[in-house]
Parts: sequence; structure tokens; C-alpha cells
Amino acid sequence: MKARHIFVIVALLALSTAMAEDTGVAWDSLSAQQQQVLDRFADSWDSMPPGRQQRLSTGAHRWAGMTPREREAAQTRFALWRELPDERRERIRERYGVFRDLPAAEQRRIRENFRHFRQLHRDRRERLRDRYRDMTPEQRQRLHDRMQQRRRISTRD
Repeated sequence: MKARHIFVIVALLALSTAMAEDTGVAWDSLSAQQQQVLDRFADSWDSMPPGRQQRLSTGAHRWAGMTPREREAAQTRFALWRELPDERRERIRERYGVFRDLPAAEQRRIRENFRHFRQLHRDRRERLRDRYRDMTPEQRQRLHDRMQQRRRISTRD
């Protein structure tokens, strides 16, 4: 297949994806379970931005597939989220945006490191947190630089 044909196919796929996001999600296209979860949005659904419709429909689909225990955990996390000050939530959203823009391999590495950190004994985690909090900005930068260098070396091996 010629490069021009591939370009046209990719462009058409991108355009169709963008058009799907622009048109949003029709209320009637939602499953009965999604409509039940999103019932409080039924009257305002058509006036909602397409991106929000997409996020809500995806969330409702995930919610419908959760076990009662998973739903309870999600409700607890959401309640904790709502209690956070607006500035803290905004900072978390910004950091998540940075994380989401990272390459998949880097996201995987961060998730693995976080999983490892969570498996440490609570006292060890607290000592590490305290040690990091007590560092000067320069010390934190040096630590960050050393970790970056170790990553580069380990990816070459």
C-alpha cells in the first residue's frame, strides 16, 4: 500500500474519531444499566458537552460491571475526593495530566514503583516520606537526577 493511501486512511480514522467525540453520546444509545446509573442527568443530557457525555457513559459502564465491594470502595474514594480543598484537587488533576502524557513504558515504571512503595511496611514508608520532606530542593533534584541516570543505564543493559 502506498504511503499516500496509508496517510488518507489514518486521516479518515482520526476524523471519524474526532467526529464521534464532537457528536457525543445519544441517551437512547446507553444501555438500561447506564441510563439507571446516569438517571439524574437524563433531563440535561442533550445539553451536556460531548466530552462529558463520553466520560459519564464510560464511567456508568464501569460502574455497572463492579461488584458491590468495588462500588463501596469507589464511593469511599469519591467521598474523600470531594472533601479535598479545590486547590488540592486541581493540583492532582494537573499531575494526572502530566502522567497521562508520559510514554506507556514510563507510566508502567511509575505504577510499579508505587506498587513496590505500597508493599513496604508502614514505618518504612513514613521514614522515606519524612526523609524526602526534609530534603532541600537541591537535594531532591540530585536524587531525581541520580534516579534518571540509573533508569538510562538499566534500559541500555
